[in-house]
Amino acid sequence: MRNCLPILLLMLACFTPAFAASYTNGIDANNPPFAYVDEKSGKPAGFDVEAMDWIAKTMGFEVKHAPIAWDAIIPILLAQKIDMICSGMTITPTRERLVAFSVPYWRMYNVFVVKQDSNLTVAAILTEQLKIGGQRGSSEATALVKMQKQQGVHFSVRLYDSGFLMIDDVVNGRLHAAIMDSQPAQDAVSHGKPIRIAGILGAPVNFGVAFRMEDVELRKLVNAGYAKLTADPFWVQLQLKYGVKSFD
Repeated sequence: MRNCLPILLLMLACFTPAFAASYTNGIDANNPPFAYVDEKSGKPAGFDVEAMDWIAKTMGFEVKHAPIAWDAIIPILLAQKIDMICSGMTITPTRERLVAFSVPYWRMYNVFVVKQDSNLTVAAILTEQLKIGGQRGSSEATALVKMQKQQGVHFSVRLYDSGFLMIDDVVNGRLHAAIMDSQPAQDAVSHGKPIRIAGILGAPVNFGVAFRMEDVELRKLVNAGYAKLTADPFWVQLQLKYGVKSFD
């Protein structure tokens, strides 16, 4: 009698369900409109969250979103606790020495916000003895701390875990100004926060998805997903839904 084992194994392989690869995306829980935890549902939401959900569905993998403290998110990625960071992360030379980025998918500016009735300018913010807030672990706060060490700079920097707390302290007068990405600043203004954008600091910055250096195939997969997404009507729908627009 002939050995039927190879045939049986082939048949089993044909009927074995294929399981999609599953990845975890680390997000900042307090960075609307890009990523946040919805107060009503308790679930991750935002422009970047929905964009990655669409990419995962289109490219055939599964994704879940894990809120992570922003100042620890890159070390957690490198420790293999998460697989990517899609959460309004600025591409900077410092970060590029640690992680690999996707193609840029959005452009932002770093801006200063002040109270609505404040007459402070960027020049005044950078030269007077003022208290300025920045989000802990963000590229703009890091740049501000670096500037603070320069001779002739008089301002002091206070670091915060979230943009919400930082804006609240601008409103209540504990801070004279705060630095943040332009889109969250615009979002806060549109939701009625009594603040205004005093001006821009530096050149435009690009957002990208961060990966471990060795995860080349995952990066290629996400890049291909963004190419499909930005060519799809859903990309415009997302921008309208979350009020994401260029600062230009």
